[in-house]
Amino acid sequence: MPKSINKAMPPRQQFGALCYRVTAKGKLRVLLITSRGIGRWIVPKGWPMRGRAPWEAARVEAWEEAGVRGDIVTKKIGSYDYDKWRPDDAPLPCQVDLFPLEVAYLEDKFPEADQRQRKWFSPEDAADLVMEPELAEILVSFRPKMLNSTAN
Repeated sequence: MPKSINKAMPPRQQFGALCYRVTAKGKLRVLLITSRGIGRWIVPKGWPMRGRAPWEAARVEAWEEAGVRGDIVTKKIGSYDYDKWRPDDAPLPCQVDLFPLEVAYLEDKFPEADQRQRKWFSPEDAADLVMEPELAEILVSFRPKMLNSTAN
């Protein structure tokens, strides 16, 4: 995918959730979903929401896009940049602040269930599938043990 040609435009802020679980055997898994456009693997993310903290917006996006229910940490673990491709318009540079969300369960019925796929991956496999190098770095370095007790 070509890089953005619109470097003069400052990036738009988004908030995302790094949805994860630890298996009964102690293996870390992260949840990726497909984008609605070209079906590439991404994390749930979206625009700021009036009256909601960034981590709250990330939790709402995880529900709407992936059917995730669980506890989210209020402190971001990193940020990454990407270009949002839009039909008939220039790519829109975006910066995503990422918040860890420990998945308690996945709902089968959620707002975008018919528009996306979701799948669990090891952090390393997930990093190989995403297109954003900064997101890949966050995925391979993420360890739930590094989180303090800031979950909500």
